[in-house]
Amino acid sequence: MKLKEAAKKVEDGIEETLTYCDFPGEHWTRIRTNNVIERFNREIRRRTRVVGSFPDGNSALMLVCPRLRHLAGTQWGNKKYMNMKHLEAALEDASIAG
Repeated sequence: MKLKEAAKKVEDGIEETLTYCDFPGEHWTRIRTNNVIERFNREIRRRTRVVGSFPDGNSALMLVCPRLRHLAGTQWGNKKYMNMKHLEAALEDASIAG
């Protein structure tokens, strides 16, 4: 059975997989998923499906770049994804303890 190989991969990667647990609990869901990038990728995918195929890379960039500029210039683009006060407090506690 190949389950032994799969179990070995899970066992070898468990520390890397659970790295997010080293951060404050308030950040766990934000680290685990990145909805901002996923939402942007869905928007780009939706727009490129309408076109179908592009003659070259520059034409694809001409479709994507205006959307990036729009997001960067709006309030949505300036929104902070994580509250860094929790991380700063954890770092202060670690420096005091260590």
